[in-house]
Order: sequence, then structure tokens, then C-alpha cells
Amino acid sequence: MEIRSSTVLPASREPIELHTGDGLKLVGELALPPGRPPVATLVCLHPLPTHGGMMDSHLYRKAANRLPALADLAVLRFNTRGTSSERGTSEGVFGDGEEERFDVAAALEYAEFHDLPNTWLVGWSFGTELTLKWGRDPLVTGAILLSPPLRRATDADLDAWASFGRPLTALVPEFDDYLRPEEAKARFARVPQAEVVGVEGAKHLWVGEPYVRIVLDEIVRRVNPAAYPLPHEA
Repeated sequence: MEIRSSTVLPASREPIELHTGDGLKLVGELALPPGRPPVATLVCLHPLPTHGGMMDSHLYRKAANRLPALADLAVLRFNTRGTSSERGTSEGVFGDGEEERFDVAAALEYAEFHDLPNTWLVGWSFGTELTLKWGRDPLVTGAILLSPPLRRATDADLDAWASFGRPLTALVPEFDDYLRPEEAKARFARVPQAEVVGVEGAKHLWVGEPYVRIVLDEIVRRVNPAAYPLPHEA
């Protein structure tokens, strides 16, 4: 069976709730490999909710649909405060990337409490800002940034990640609306352990199955290299 945009592969999927330090309940989902423990965990931080970003944004939905089966990864997705999706609406209101620090902490606490291994943050657009600003937690193995705008996240945040020392990979579309590969390489140069990967032909939203496959492959190559490259059939 060829893996297509709508393909949903076997996994153990369960709705979850996260509880923030400032008293909110966030809705989410955890997808686990079927019948075996995960080798690593992706905590997904979604694009800007005021522009339609949510836990079901297509890259994350497809990651949850494929990677537990194909790469033995746990995929934790959730709606940040005030964000809605088919799963439901998280309590609270949009905090412009500041109050969401409690949301990131709640997701990492959930991963730790449930003994999810080898936790990686995967941020997309607005989610990359949350990763850089609030993701420097001892539990975090590393981070992968998809279409980082570097707007809310400043050079000070990059310097702090440099000091944090954990791996950092930025996948930057050739035709991104906010930050393109050459500028990204200059901005991330202050993080010695950062790798910037320019993706030819891609745009900010990674629309199209060829770009989805590139993103998922690059994630797996760093998080579980033994499963790279991902098959195109299942």
C-alpha cells in the first residue's frame, strides 16, 4: 500500500489532558507504536492559532498517522491555550507566546510523568518560537524547527540555546514568507550546534506530499536514525 496524504497507519492513540502551572486544562493526543515501546518522543508545538494553527495542522497530523508505525516514535500533540481543533478547545486565551511557557512545561511534565523516552521538541512556525524561548528543559534531548520566523524568539534566545548545548535543526523553506535559508544560516550562526537545512521549492506551510515526506524524513533521521529513510509503502 502506497503511503498517501490520507494514510493512517496502526498506532495506540489516546486523548490526553495537560494541566498547566497556571491552572488551565489543555486537550491533546498521544500516539504510540502499536504493541511495542517507543524509542523516542516528539512533542509537537503547532503554528500560530490566530492564523489557523492547531494540533491537527497537517504536518503534525501526518506525523501522528505515520511515525508510530514507521519509526517507533511517540507523537504528543496538543492545543495551546485558547486553541481549538477536532479534539476540542484548550482552556485559556492566546498569550502571544509568553503565557504559553506554561503550556510547553505542561507537555514536558506529561512526557516525564509517563516515562516517554528521549524527548524532542518539534516546533512549526509559532511553535519554533515557543521551542526556542521555553524549551530549554533538562528533559529535552534536542529540537527541530520547521519554518522558524525568528520574530518572537530573539538573538538572546538563540544565545541561551547555544549555552543549553542541545542539538538544534532548522528546516527552512526556500520560499518561506518570513525567513529564508541564507538569512537563517546567518541568524543561527550564533548557535554552534545548530544545523540549518534549506529545502528547495518548499514554502512556509509545507503543502504537498513531497515536502511532507522531506520533513518527516529529516525528523526521523535525527530522532531515530535506524528508521531512516522512511518507506513510501506500508
